[in-house]
Amino acid sequence: MLNKDRLLRDNRLCKALVGLSLEELKTLSAHFSSCYLTYRKNNRVAHQRKMGAGQKGFLPTPLDKLVFILLYLKCYPTYDLQGFLFGLERTRACRWVKLLLPVLEMTLGHECVLPARQIRSMEEFCHAFPGVRDVFIDGTERPVQKPKNTRRRNKMYSGKKRQTTGKVVMMTDETRRVGFLSLSKNGRRHDKRLLDKADIVRHIPSTVTVWADTGFQGINKQHPNTLLPKKATRKTPLSPEQKKENKLISGIRITVEHAIAGIKRLGCMTQSLRNRRPFIDDTFILLSAGLWNFHLRRD
Repeated sequence: MLNKDRLLRDNRLCKALVGLSLEELKTLSAHFSSCYLTYRKNNRVAHQRKMGAGQKGFLPTPLDKLVFILLYLKCYPTYDLQGFLFGLERTRACRWVKLLLPVLEMTLGHECVLPARQIRSMEEFCHAFPGVRDVFIDGTERPVQKPKNTRRRNKMYSGKKRQTTGKVVMMTDETRRVGFLSLSKNGRRHDKRLLDKADIVRHIPSTVTVWADTGFQGINKQHPNTLLPKKATRKTPLSPEQKKENKLISGIRITVEHAIAGIKRLGCMTQSLRNRRPFIDDTFILLSAGLWNFHLRRD
């Protein structure tokens, strides 16, 4: 079984297993405790016994529950292994994961670190990105298990990654904080198409500079204050000046790549998605972005 006492003494081990430092874990635990009680009260079937009565189980404290769900997201073990680490049956481990995922989302929401999923006005943009002068846009993919259905498999196949994937488009600020996250779609869809579907660019103020890569050609028609690298063609290769300008833009735009790398610290984002629950991939990337923003705020 997992030695929780050793975990709470070793900062490096804590980062390796749950993705947070000891200080961050203790800070998040206080809010997680209150959110867990609130969630259980709001979703509890009517009983005669009071909450807390009966057998305490293998996850008696809120800190135990928080370590349980964070370790699941960070290492992404099978339910058999997760149950073995915490002394549970695999079915019980599955139930705890289903219960604690929305509690963790509620906790990160109270911490105000979850990115926006929709931006429908300039006021909502300013709320998601207060006081920014530059935003950075990019898409990212995560592997998923290959569906047996040929039609569904073809829809999820990414020619870029050469495998079946899910894809999202995100927007960050200068501090690498993820302020906007689109809904997860099939990997076959183009980044620009996902951005157009989100309909966010027209709500960005003209004073804010948008940085993107060559996959978002045409975005400058929607937002004039946009910086894109020059794209070479077979007949018109880039000049030395254009290559130098592209290198400068890429050096500044690397901020969004750092944010993507921060989100993909968690195993649930890098390993092939095994879960079958609807929209679970959306939940994973939302929680990963929220934990990354929480880490940046505490850093």
